[in-house]
Amino acid sequence: MKIFLCTEYVLFLRALGFLVIVGIFAAPFSHPSFAQAGIVDDLTNKIAGRTEDIKKLEEEIMKYQEQLTFIGKEKDTLNSAVQTLDVTRRKLSADISLTEKKIGDAQDTISVLSSTIADTQIDVDNKSEAIGYFIRKMYTVDELSPVELVLSSNSFSDIWNDIEILRRFEEDMNIAIHNLLAKKEKLESDKQDKKTQQQQLVAYESQLSDQKTIADQNRAEKNTLLQQTKNQESAYQTKLVEKQRLKEAFEKEILDYESQIKVALDPNAFPAVGSGVLAWPLSKITITQYFGSTPFSKSGAYNGKDHNGLDLGIPVGTPLKASLSGTVWATGNTDVYAGCYSYGKWVLIKHYNGLTTLYAHLSLVKVVQGQTVDTGEIIGYTGNTGYSTGPHLHFGVYATQGVQLIKMGDVKKNTNCGGATVPVASLNAYMNPLDYLANGNSYR
Repeated sequence: MKIFLCTEYVLFLRALGFLVIVGIFAAPFSHPSFAQAGIVDDLTNKIAGRTEDIKKLEEEIMKYQEQLTFIGKEKDTLNSAVQTLDVTRRKLSADISLTEKKIGDAQDTISVLSSTIADTQIDVDNKSEAIGYFIRKMYTVDELSPVELVLSSNSFSDIWNDIEILRRFEEDMNIAIHNLLAKKEKLESDKQDKKTQQQQLVAYESQLSDQKTIADQNRAEKNTLLQQTKNQESAYQTKLVEKQRLKEAFEKEILDYESQIKVALDPNAFPAVGSGVLAWPLSKITITQYFGSTPFSKSGAYNGKDHNGLDLGIPVGTPLKASLSGTVWATGNTDVYAGCYSYGKWVLIKHYNGLTTLYAHLSLVKVVQGQTVDTGEIIGYTGNTGYSTGPHLHFGVYATQGVQLIKMGDVKKNTNCGGATVPVASLNAYMNPLDYLANGNSYR
């Protein structure tokens, strides 16, 4: 039995010499098949080609945005209103195509990552099995005595050669274990990348559904506009005058009520001016009206009241993000009530630092009352609902102590907005958003 073990030991050591020579531990134990490699190459090429398509679509969307900005500066006519809806529809169509491309990219990237993960796992499993096998073998022959080792060899030179082989094997074993750990680390990284890609894919698919919904709303809005005006400019202008009258009546009612609210604000209950605690709710910033006494407010637009927020010009259907983590205090839609020209679709978020933010004139609301949101989370999409002179976001910031939610009919009986719930605040609770937005001073 011992002679058998000794002979096995010699053969084992010399087999190790062969393994060291071919460098088996320095190279992967397995490789992806040619077919699998070909699939990965095809997917990689598709991703590269789609990247160029995405770039072209982004350039197309930018042109539509420029057109909308130009149309918005023109006189408000039926023709410009229809043009705005038409260009918006084309932009939304491009948005949808862009999102579909991104979905394709995410799916193909997930497939490439899945293949990489599978290949890496096979490599890890094979190396683990091989290392385990050789370690078990070493323990099997480790009990041999020096005498047995000598008796099993033809000469002392064979012994020294075998010892050298074992030493080299031990070195390569250490390298193999190091490479194995690196492979495992890469495998974990690949898995995390795949998880991120899958989350991104879900977000893209949700956004695609939202954009299609907004595009449908856009078509319906155009049809309604043409039906109401019978494609006549005079009817459109009459409608504008009536909207302005009703909007001014609503603003006066709000101002009368807010002037009666008396709240002594504790300055220690919210952040200091210039703290930059809020993130911008949009990726692209174009300020169309500032907070406070603006030329538009001086024209009597708010019944002598200063503009109570920041207006950001942005095309319909642009993703809107929460400026800070918090809880959705309320959402609403004043357009549900005929003749109520106010915020349209809106979201109010109460933050944990004594501030509350308002997002108004949205095309689609994606959150519900009581929902917790994180900074940068999509809460809706920009629009042109309510009383709005063009697609934009009305962004308001309040000291939470001074904010209330009221049902208009409970405080004002003679109003078209009687059933609408809206946020109001004591006049001293309205804050200049630029005082709290990151790098706000650079936009003054």
